[in-house]
Amino acid sequence: MMNTLENEIKELIIESLNLEDVSIDDIDSNAPLFGEGLGLDSIDSLELGLSIYQKYKVKFDTESGDNKKHFESVASLAKYINAKRKT
Repeated sequence: MMNTLENEIKELIIESLNLEDVSIDDIDSNAPLFGEGLGLDSIDSLELGLSIYQKYKVKFDTESGDNKKHFESVASLAKYINAKRKT
């Protein structure tokens, strides 16, 4: 289940951020999305957050300091989305 969700998130990252030269296999679920990992920036996180909301109806609390933790990797996003969908 989690691997399926992680792959969906990888596809969403590639599609929503127009990463044409990146495939699902290129993205390590545990690698950082920002900085040295995939190299995303704060604008990418906003676009990705919107895409996640549109697909999964999961919101991120903009006032929360936890967002950086949720956007740390594909695995952490999957864990957050999975937890929010169950509530």
